[in-house]
Amino acid sequence: MSLLPIVLVGLVLVFAIVRPRGLPEIVVAGPAALAVVLAGAVTLGEARDEVTAMAPTVVFLVAVLILAHAADALGVFHWVSQILRQGSRRDPRRLLTYVFGAAAVTTAVLSLDATVVLLTPAVIVAARSISVSPQPHSYAAAHLSNSASTLLPVSNLTNLIAFSATGLTFLHFTALMALPWIVTIVIEYVIFRWFFRSELGPVAAPVREVHHAPAPVLPLVVIGATLLGFGASGFVGIEPAWVAVAGAAVLSAIALRHHRTDFTRIVYAADLWFCAFVLVLGIVVAGVANGPVGDAVARMLPSDTSYVSLLVVAAVAAIASNLVNNLPATLLMIAALGPSAPAGLILAMLIGVNLGPNLTYVGSLATMLWRRVATSVDAAPTLATFTLLGLATTPLTLLGAVSALWLVL
Repeated sequence: MSLLPIVLVGLVLVFAIVRPRGLPEIVVAGPAALAVVLAGAVTLGEARDEVTAMAPTVVFLVAVLILAHAADALGVFHWVSQILRQGSRRDPRRLLTYVFGAAAVTTAVLSLDATVVLLTPAVIVAARSISVSPQPHSYAAAHLSNSASTLLPVSNLTNLIAFSATGLTFLHFTALMALPWIVTIVIEYVIFRWFFRSELGPVAAPVREVHHAPAPVLPLVVIGATLLGFGASGFVGIEPAWVAVAGAAVLSAIALRHHRTDFTRIVYAADLWFCAFVLVLGIVVAGVANGPVGDAVARMLPSDTSYVSLLVVAAVAAIASNLVNNLPATLLMIAALGPSAPAGLILAMLIGVNLGPNLTYVGSLATMLWRRVATSVDAAPTLATFTLLGLATTPLTLLGAVSALWLVL
């Protein structure tokens, strides 16, 4: 019976990569979750606890997806694309620099889902508008949706799950993760310039003229207020998920009032099947965590915050993310570290589960979403390019970020 959860996790993740006939991931994940419960690998109580623990995360995901859709409908990301195009001065390397900045900030303050769902199409449009390959810029959005998500507790769903376990305040968490965040982005940028050097040459083709739209002031104000709400939520005891819900509701109401969207498109943007997949994936992985694999992980993890210990925890977390996805890996690692784990080890774990997923498609939900978004705008990524780029960036960013964390602890 101990092998069943492992087999089911593998089956679910393979299906998520292949997605035959475009079927949603829940098609296999739902029956797999039921199977681990019926087999006794996870009790009904444990399954209920997993769903309860993941519910705020899923609510946050739904709200951010709707917030991103409403922002897009109101022209926010068209405006961002325009800024990127103007700032690039028709230079693809300069455009890459602007994309890195936009993706890093968007990921940090609006979460990685906004970067994946809306910034990705914006940077692809910006690249095509100056007649260059969108590939480097699209992959930059994908990578930074993971690797730039270490800065704030609200930048990533994994951060939200682990934040309370650190015992840190919002500002203290941010201060400790600021240097690792900067180091990671710099390393990624240098490698991207080298990896895509053949696609970042001068523009030879004529550049298409595009309409210059004014800044969408009201949507930007709502987004800014939502961000401020994230920062203040910890001081008033409100879950960030409810702040995201409020922001999504206000922005959706504005978009509906101006006839920029409708209820059908809002529901579609929420991607409820994908969110259901997130909810049940934890149940499938709990079957692994409750068995020999979870025990083995707990035994191999150190309990001190030496440089080597931080590296070990980050490496194990990165590997776990690519085996079972980063959200379940976060739950597995927190359980393995134990309730008395130093904050430094939990932050090292977050570096691993946030940066490690750049290695494979199934490493994070963000990457899986990005793949779908990029494909929908005719810029489908390739497994070979993604894997080679991940091999070039992931080990070095992990090493750099952990080294920076060790310096600030």
